[in-house]
Amino acid sequence: MAKDLRAHPEQDQEHEGASVGEILIEAARRNNTELLQETIDSIGDEDKVAKILNETKTVLGNYIYHEAALRGNYEIIDMLLDQTGFECDPISRIEHDTPLHSAIRYLNSLTESSPLTPAISSFSTELIAMMIEAGSDPRLRNKANLTPYQLVDPRNEKLRAQLQDAVDVVQNQGDYIEVEEGGFEEEEGEGDAGSASDSDFDPEEYRREMERMKNSKQASGNGNRNVI
Repeated sequence: MAKDLRAHPEQDQEHEGASVGEILIEAARRNNTELLQETIDSIGDEDKVAKILNETKTVLGNYIYHEAALRGNYEIIDMLLDQTGFECDPISRIEHDTPLHSAIRYLNSLTESSPLTPAISSFSTELIAMMIEAGSDPRLRNKANLTPYQLVDPRNEKLRAQLQDAVDVVQNQGDYIEVEEGGFEEEEGEGDAGSASDSDFDPEEYRREMERMKNSKQASGNGNRNVI
């Protein structure tokens, strides 16, 4: 049975007059998993949940997924990606970023004025791995014609290697995205950039190929040790 947001009077008072979309955006920004789940439960219908999550935007044209990714809110992202029919590559209106670009921007901000620590490096790879394995396409370019890989702080070599491996996996499958020189084509008017849901990126095949690459590297390493 779906929960009723009114069961929590303190939250009801805090969000009095707010629409469902506004509450979802707030939950994503605050990493408030309880509020997110309660709001999703209050909507009830699975298709309606997907529609609201995929179409709700901020005044700047960011989707809910972007708002969570821009803050590195791992738990919220994990919950969003578990929703049936959730769009993994919505495109922001201003920068034409995917959430993967947004997550990279957040991770870069962690090392703007501080060194890259093992904890940051580990979190970076775990967050990006979760997003790609769920279906985020690492090949997509933003308005500046940059892929997520090209946005990464060069000091974060592990993350750069991870993203390059992800792109290599897709290319090894023979799947390519044609990108015209100059990057994303401007859309007419001030409309929304929409999504890249027509991408041919296959997360299932990606996971299988990554597993094959991992096993191949391990086998190669074992072979080298035997030679020594």
